[in-house]
Amino acid sequence: MLFMTSRKIIKLAEQLLFATAVFTLVLLAFTDKVVVPVWLQAVGRMHPLLLHFPLVLLLLAMGLEIFRFKPANLTNEFYQGFLNSLWLTGALSAGITVVMGLFLSREEGYTGSALQWHKWSGAAVFFLSALLYWARNRAWYTATVARTSAVVGACLLVASGHLGATVTHGNNFVWEPVAKLAKPEPVPLEQAVVFDHVIQPIFEQKCVSCHNAEKLKGELRLTDAESVRRGGKSGKLFVAGKPEMSLLLKRIHLPEEEKKHMPPKGKSQLTDNEIALLSLWVKGNADFNKKVVDLPPSDTLRRIAAALFKPAEQVDEYDFAAADEETVQKLSNNYRTILPLAKDSPALAVYFFNQKQYAPEKLKELSDIRQQVVSLNLNKMPVSDADLKSVSQFENLRKLDVNFTNITGAGLKTLAGLKHLTELALSGTRITSSDLQEPIRTLPSLKMVALWQTGVKPADIQQLQKAYKHITFIGGFRGDEAEPIKLNPPQVKNSSTIFSQPLAMQLGHPIKGVQIRYTTDGTEPDSLKSPVFTGNTILTESASIKARAYKEGWYGSSAATFNFYKTTYKPDSVNLLLPLNRVHQADGAKTFFDGKLGVLNANSPAWANNWAGVRNNDLAFVSEFKQPISVKSVALRTMVESETGIFPPTIIEIWGGASREQMKLITTFKPAQPQKVYPPELNAYGTTFKPQTISYLKIVAKPVEQLPEWHNNKGKRGFLLVDEVFIN
Repeated sequence: MLFMTSRKIIKLAEQLLFATAVFTLVLLAFTDKVVVPVWLQAVGRMHPLLLHFPLVLLLLAMGLEIFRFKPANLTNEFYQGFLNSLWLTGALSAGITVVMGLFLSREEGYTGSALQWHKWSGAAVFFLSALLYWARNRAWYTATVARTSAVVGACLLVASGHLGATVTHGNNFVWEPVAKLAKPEPVPLEQAVVFDHVIQPIFEQKCVSCHNAEKLKGELRLTDAESVRRGGKSGKLFVAGKPEMSLLLKRIHLPEEEKKHMPPKGKSQLTDNEIALLSLWVKGNADFNKKVVDLPPSDTLRRIAAALFKPAEQVDEYDFAAADEETVQKLSNNYRTILPLAKDSPALAVYFFNQKQYAPEKLKELSDIRQQVVSLNLNKMPVSDADLKSVSQFENLRKLDVNFTNITGAGLKTLAGLKHLTELALSGTRITSSDLQEPIRTLPSLKMVALWQTGVKPADIQQLQKAYKHITFIGGFRGDEAEPIKLNPPQVKNSSTIFSQPLAMQLGHPIKGVQIRYTTDGTEPDSLKSPVFTGNTILTESASIKARAYKEGWYGSSAATFNFYKTTYKPDSVNLLLPLNRVHQADGAKTFFDGKLGVLNANSPAWANNWAGVRNNDLAFVSEFKQPISVKSVALRTMVESETGIFPPTIIEIWGGASREQMKLITTFKPAQPQKVYPPELNAYGTTFKPQTISYLKIVAKPVEQLPEWHNNKGKRGFLLVDEVFIN
């Protein structure tokens, strides 16, 4: 009876093995067309958990197969039965593992040649083991065939396992510890390039294991400058000059528990210094060619990077010992960074960078390292005169940056004991010429004072420069005053640029005395003919405003573009007719009328991600108005990022009627499509038509069916992303 039951189990397992082989062949043949439902994704993610089981069983079976034809083993029923069961169980579990792996490979983030080799080698292991199981009792299956097949199978199994490790842990995972032993010496600071020697090493250590040519997670490769520029499936990695809008920094700053946090939980995380370097690099326009020494001596990125290299210049000799490393580490946190001034130097530089968490006590906390602090950056912190008393404790301080703080001349008097102070940055404060007399007299080592945008007038600076020739006074200019500073662009001050009633446009600038000129016709504003913004401009219709800032003694700013959108009607309810893309759900149908505008980053955190998107179907939804409205125009605000396949809709259909069942086509329009790769932009595509009285409005926007021939992904469907709809 027991024998009969065993035979039934074996027979059932053999049938299941055959079915798995057929199913696997189908999956392999139609992998690109397979859409894995959500409930099956969980099954696919069991692939890494199960794969070790068939690996062990098949290796054991292949090892025993080599000795199967020995006379003693040929007559050993237990040996033969056990080996047969190993083959069947190993082959069946290998097949199930392959199916799970194929499901898993359909999820986003699994691309690259390593994945393809792993997929096909894994499938080959399964089919070979299944074939050997069925062929083992054939007459042609001799000892030579058995041994050869076992050796080939074992090699194939090891190769597939290695490729799986590459997909999971990255290329060179096995030899990485050995490679680190041969790590070259850091280049001298004067030869170091910011990207090559500061930024790229961070990617190499923390990111490349998942983003390389072999494991192209998210279609993103971080192995070279060109790939970093290109970005990945989710778009550009960064917006030059705007770390707050850059996908790279947003993913890094997500909570570690978040799925999209990078590096993933369980991987080696970025240090505070590495995060600061990436942020500063992006903020500095993400230059790929600039050397570290090309940055100003006071630049924060240069100061942090200096600790990574041999010094390019003569480093001061200090007569104090280095601070305790544990103490320095303890004092560094999410609002204050403490770094060695240079490699092997005991001197420390302190940077405060979070206004909300700053308090006078934070300066007093540094008393344990007061001898080692030679550079202190309090730029834009809410520092008062009382705080400068705490600053005076740093007896070896060389550089002090209190730009744009609340200090006055009275506070400067407390710095008299800083006999080593050489640089004092006072820009953006209320300091006057008379306030400087005592500090100049009591600070014997002073060599540079920054005074632009203060109460010190240009004539006063000239007099100071004549009287104190050993000190350089900087006022409104940089360096030797040969080149004025370029103003920042103006800023829009309205809490929202979406309005339903006439709106008073509000523009501003952080620097006092700046004149803002603007245009509304798309032309570039100039300093002579364009209207001057006075605060009296009232907007009654949607408008695109271009504005520039001007001030005597400064270069005019770059033009800033501000789009204002009028929307008269907000529906009482909205229903999607077709599903949104899994990644770009936003707030569902409510997204289109919530008054929140998305940014040039379709994968930013939830608080900024307001993009609803489609790719595999149309974007279609119906809006209901309980009271009939008279509508004459509709516009959809979309993102266009041609390089990554985010295109405008090919056609937009507007339907309306008194009931959901009686809607008629009101109009259609076709937005112009990109003809080449353009910089990313945000556009509102709309049209006007004869006024229609309706209670229901249906909008259908169709994504690009096939990307054009010039595109890297030609022939594939384009993405369509919409964040807001304006009905007037």
